[in-house]
Amino acid sequence: MEKAKVYFSDLRALPGTSLPEKLKKLIRRAGIGEIDFEKKMTAIKIHFGEPGNLSYLRPNWAKAVADIVKEFGGRPFLTDCNTLYVGRRKDALEHIESAYENGFTPFSTGCQVIIADGLKGTDETYVPVEGGELVQEAKIGTAIMDADVFISLNHFKGHEATGFGGALKNIGMGCGSRAGKMEMHNSGKPAVNQEKCVGCKTCAKNCAHGAISFDENRHASITHGKCVGCERCLGSCNFDAIFNENSSAVKELDMKIAEYSKAVVDGRPNFHINLVIDVSPYCDCHGENDVPILPDIGMFASFDPVALDQACVDACNAQNPLPGSLLDDRMHEDGFCDHHDHFVNTTPEAGWEDCLIHAEKIGLGTREYDLITVK
Repeated sequence: MEKAKVYFSDLRALPGTSLPEKLKKLIRRAGIGEIDFEKKMTAIKIHFGEPGNLSYLRPNWAKAVADIVKEFGGRPFLTDCNTLYVGRRKDALEHIESAYENGFTPFSTGCQVIIADGLKGTDETYVPVEGGELVQEAKIGTAIMDADVFISLNHFKGHEATGFGGALKNIGMGCGSRAGKMEMHNSGKPAVNQEKCVGCKTCAKNCAHGAISFDENRHASITHGKCVGCERCLGSCNFDAIFNENSSAVKELDMKIAEYSKAVVDGRPNFHINLVIDVSPYCDCHGENDVPILPDIGMFASFDPVALDQACVDACNAQNPLPGSLLDDRMHEDGFCDHHDHFVNTTPEAGWEDCLIHAEKIGLGTREYDLITVK
């Protein structure tokens, strides 16, 4: 497979220009106009951010993309699917309210918000996965599959279960219905190191399925019969007391995300944008965000989501960690082992490379790319 083209712009904005205009210039140069948008319903997949989190992408970025789609005659809408876990995005009513609260209204973005898997997360389409090893039919939100064109607009950041969240995470996990998300997460269940557990009960507050209980010593335990494997408890524990017992589960999660991503984009025009800004250590699904682990880097765009994510990882690993961040804390812990990878150093139990390796294997894209800078 020949190298993919990935286009990059930094975040310098001199007087007389703006970052949204710079994003428009980038995606035009990257070739988005090659897509036939005329009267086509265009899904712009984005993460609206859990209320309380302030690291999600601002609505201004979504408006810039929607403006370009409309400029080419398309009919854009912003979309996401409902979540498995505790929070305010697990059904369409709360999800839309959360999106509006975070600024994603038709007035600010110029297009509507549609929750792709419906009112309760059950509106799903079964999509065959060509070359799938773990998933034969992906359960994708119907509104996403009904769209004529698919665009992903992704906040590139760290992630407690997959190492980082970029294009493939936003596409694969994000486009899965609630049942699809459960299918991706169910390979392994977390456990508790009770010697490290302090009984703060933060994990239980982040469990939507009542899977966490406490003994007389206030030590947590997880009932695997109730647990769906979403690993929100792992990300919320500040004492590293929760871990995944099944080391292969992380790899299987990554592989399933790749296979779900392929189900979403196969057979129709698609285009992908990563913004490497506010690089928080954990997902925007959290109702809070920690300080960034790395400096802001810029905007990336490509027709190839695999090459796009690889380019962003490489750009991140070329940066120095920010002092006072979780990554900086990890690097100063006793017994720290340097993996020479900022995302592995932040969450050693969460790999990321398996997702891109598998995505390349099943023909979703290539990890080889040429980086083209757009001034």
